Amino acid sequence: MSVIRMSKIKGEINSKGFLTKTLISHKNAAVRNILLDVGDVIPPHAVPVDVFFYVIKGKGTIVIGEDENLVDEGDIIVCPPNVFMSVKADQGVNFSFLNIKTPSL
Repeated sequence: MSVIRMSKIKGEINSKGFLTKTLISHKNAAVRNILLDVGDVIPPHAVPVDVFFYVIKGKGTIVIGEDENLVDEGDIIVCPPNVFMSVKADQGVNFSFLNIKTPSL
């Protein structure tokens, strides 16, 4: 068993320019904590795997396909493979969430 302490993991700027903490990364899954500042937008993109979002802190908008969802702490959002998704910190607060991809890319 291992315990992952998110507060102890150093964040890095990912390829899209956002602060990201990689919590788990192996062939079966990738789990990252993505931290957006007010006004940040992850542009629409699609990946060939299942993606789940779990909102840790703050609130924002997650767009899956044509559906826009205002989400808050504790919400889980599901995005099927090859469907465009976007994330917006558009509610006046910073927005922290887990991005879970299975299998990993």
